[in-house]
Amino acid sequence: MRGKVSMVIAVVLVLSTLLAACGPKATPTPVPQPTTPPVQPTTPPVQPTAAPTVAPTTKPAPEFIEIGASIPLTGKFGSLGAMVKPGYEIAVADINAAGGVYVKEYGKKIPLRLTIYDDESDPTKAVSKMETLFAEQHVVAYLGGAGSDMHAATAAIAEKNKVPYLGIAFALYQIHQQGYKYLFSPFPKSPAQTRDVFEVLNTIPADQRPTKIAIFQEKTDWGAELGKMWVENAAKYGYNIVVHEEYTPRSADFSAMILKAKSAGADALFAVPVQPDGIAMFKQMAELGWTPKFSLIIRAPENVAWSETLGKIGDYATMFAGWHHGVKFPGVDKLNADHQAKFGRPADLLTGPAYACVQILADAIERAGTLDRDAIRDAIAATNMTTVIGPVTFNADGTGNVLNPLSQWINGKLELVWPPEHATAPLAYPAVPFDKR
Repeated sequence: MRGKVSMVIAVVLVLSTLLAACGPKATPTPVPQPTTPPVQPTTPPVQPTAAPTVAPTTKPAPEFIEIGASIPLTGKFGSLGAMVKPGYEIAVADINAAGGVYVKEYGKKIPLRLTIYDDESDPTKAVSKMETLFAEQHVVAYLGGAGSDMHAATAAIAEKNKVPYLGIAFALYQIHQQGYKYLFSPFPKSPAQTRDVFEVLNTIPADQRPTKIAIFQEKTDWGAELGKMWVENAAKYGYNIVVHEEYTPRSADFSAMILKAKSAGADALFAVPVQPDGIAMFKQMAELGWTPKFSLIIRAPENVAWSETLGKIGDYATMFAGWHHGVKFPGVDKLNADHQAKFGRPADLLTGPAYACVQILADAIERAGTLDRDAIRDAIAATNMTTVIGPVTFNADGTGNVLNPLSQWINGKLELVWPPEHATAPLAYPAVPFDKR
């Protein structure tokens, strides 16, 4: 009897086990997975974000952080490139003197190594140099050269190679309207330059202001952009354009335009010539006896060669050059002292913005905590810092929110005349006729 009971119990246990195995299985509770929120359009200026979490790596740190630039040291933009190059070099030397840039990924400071090529003011050669920097130096970032025409060519290469690009010495706004994500420029652009000249003119008493403007427009993309915006702002601010002439770069004879402006009674001149054209233009203005009360000559007067070549003829010319060594920002005094020791004068107009590019890049690399180009690019976009050019943030299109100072040659010395809180001298106005200087 006991054996039968035991057999029944065993059968029941087996059947229970089989039924349990064949029944519905428990479904594990799903673990929520992190999702990436959709990227929202950036509203300028870009606000700083928290530094990414970067885990230390076991791979050895590189000996240098490679950066590079193609700069026009010769050719028509050579006078501009000669001011940009020292800014980059002095900034790199200052950062390396402190040990370099701290990169969290490697847990140490790594020095910068800057490779510079002369592209001879030739966009085709500049493109080739940019590709060489990418393929051979494996740069993590580009520093730009000088001249809007040059940047138009090189910014496209930076975008193609997905390498962050910091460039100054160009105001061409349309470059930033092409959807580039890797282009950043802490430098005043055409909209600011063509607006602020009228803000400056409006500081002159109404009964003394120039009222008739002549525009000598260079036949280039930047010349056309400035010409259009000058006309628009003149109408907005109540000024009259009485002459609007175009010329081909590296022209030798400007007499027809000058005589037309003189005949029309123009008392202000707006132009954006390269230095050889600007020098020829002013010599011919003096010879033909036309002295505008106010001259905005962007680009040509930005180098000391302007005053050395023209002497008193070059006085009274004003320019928006992006910076002046007299601005009251941290680090300017040291930069001026370093430049004085090397070149016998305070830092040049484009030297400060070039120095700031390296400051911005070093800050971005440190915040990124890695040498990954995309992480550096994102960190540059979130820049919010004070440099030798003052506070800098970037808009979604890569344009910078920066000061736009006006400089003027006065008695052979380059002075800062606007805005007043930074001015080293008041605006010299009206210009004394050439034959009475």
